[in-house]
Amino acid sequence: MTHTFNPDRPVPQGVANLQRREFLRRGAALSAAGVAAPWALSLAAMGDAAAATTVNDYKALVCVFLYGANDHNNTVVPYDTTNHTAYATIRGSLATPRDQLFGLTPRTPLPSGAQMGLAPQLTGLKSLFDAGHMGVVLNVGPLMVPTTLAQYNAKSVPLPPKLFSHNDQQSIWQSSLAEGATSGWGGRLGDLFLSNNATSTFTCMNVSGNAVFMSGQQAVQYQVGSSGPVKLRATTGNSFGSSAVSQALQTLTQASSSHWLEAEHTRIMKRAVQAEAQLSAGLAAAPTLTTPFNSANSLATQLQMVARTIAARTALGTKRQVFFVSLGGFDLHDNLVAQHPGLLTSVSEAISSFYAATVELGVAQQVTTFTASDFGRTLTSNGDGSDHGWGSHHFVVGGGVAGQQFFGTLPTLAVSGPDDVGQGRLLPTTSVDQLGAALATWFGVPESDLPLVLPHVSNFDLGTLPLFG
Repeated sequence: MTHTFNPDRPVPQGVANLQRREFLRRGAALSAAGVAAPWALSLAAMGDAAAATTVNDYKALVCVFLYGANDHNNTVVPYDTTNHTAYATIRGSLATPRDQLFGLTPRTPLPSGAQMGLAPQLTGLKSLFDAGHMGVVLNVGPLMVPTTLAQYNAKSVPLPPKLFSHNDQQSIWQSSLAEGATSGWGGRLGDLFLSNNATSTFTCMNVSGNAVFMSGQQAVQYQVGSSGPVKLRATTGNSFGSSAVSQALQTLTQASSSHWLEAEHTRIMKRAVQAEAQLSAGLAAAPTLTTPFNSANSLATQLQMVARTIAARTALGTKRQVFFVSLGGFDLHDNLVAQHPGLLTSVSEAISSFYAATVELGVAQQVTTFTASDFGRTLTSNGDGSDHGWGSHHFVVGGGVAGQQFFGTLPTLAVSGPDDVGQGRLLPTTSVDQLGAALATWFGVPESDLPLVLPHVSNFDLGTLPLFG
């Protein structure tokens, strides 16, 4: 699946195709409402009339975003003595001693006798790897086209905009588009499956706040808290000490108006109130989870909410869901050795508890969790931490994952080596679009529709990342 990249096109072809296709679909849907229908009613019809594929089973994709840029060099670490010695020499005081690492034994050995290990804080993830429920994707990052070091240095191919910038690279990771993008590939994935869910509102659910990853062309991310849906308190009690204010606000969810702005405001308010009530009822009726989650771990409580929502899938009538959770604090230019281990403990503890919950619910094969982050970090030390990089190693977890394996290409461990664009910043050998394509295909997206989700995917070989058995 390889096409010629056109750097001059103003809109990535996949996104443009999605816009055209969905516009035509909604145009047909609107004919039932009549040409004189108010614009607000048109928006409602447009928002409820999407689906690319009809499915009968349940699947959920969960993105765990590590804000600030996780130091992959102290997460997945060279373990064989030769490479660990080279690693320790370059990293200096930042290096994790070899005798503290968990050595990994993959089903398919790495080339040239190389071995990798996990940080000592990743106890739960080590167990998942050994059990075949987790794989490691090596040196993945945003790319527009496959890029060699010579092409990078010559700037002879399109490169991701504003490399090494937090905001810009968060956007390119989550949307495949520059900062300011209005949709992400998680949301565009949701676009294709909206009508498979009884209530399309629950297709893309964010437990950690707004993120472009979860916004689609039509799918709207529904934000909840770790303890459940957020109530519109102004409509359920006194507002500013006045019950009259609350009563007046409640009428906004019931009133009708011929004015398009008033009608659209009413529709959105009504949707919010109904979604909160429906999700609250669904959670209350769902089986109670017995899997323990650490209540002091914010990532764990977010994933616990995801598990509770999955437990309510029958009551909610959902067949396809995309979830987003996150943990911050990874921008460790300073105090890396002191602070990074605690962050890794939180990640391992949260993901392993979540996987155990999917086993308890009987959906481990139907739920896939993956990590993502702004970018990787430098192999070299700045004295007390590491600086902004590019490629990074990430985890994919789930009962359907072809686990206990490394996917992608193991980078050369050397400053000024063939994979280094400076200070040990890795030039990615696997693109985010390739990772996203493997996940989207598992989710049920036909190959012909992948460019609708990932606008640069046609530039890459999709046969090199067999994440699922």
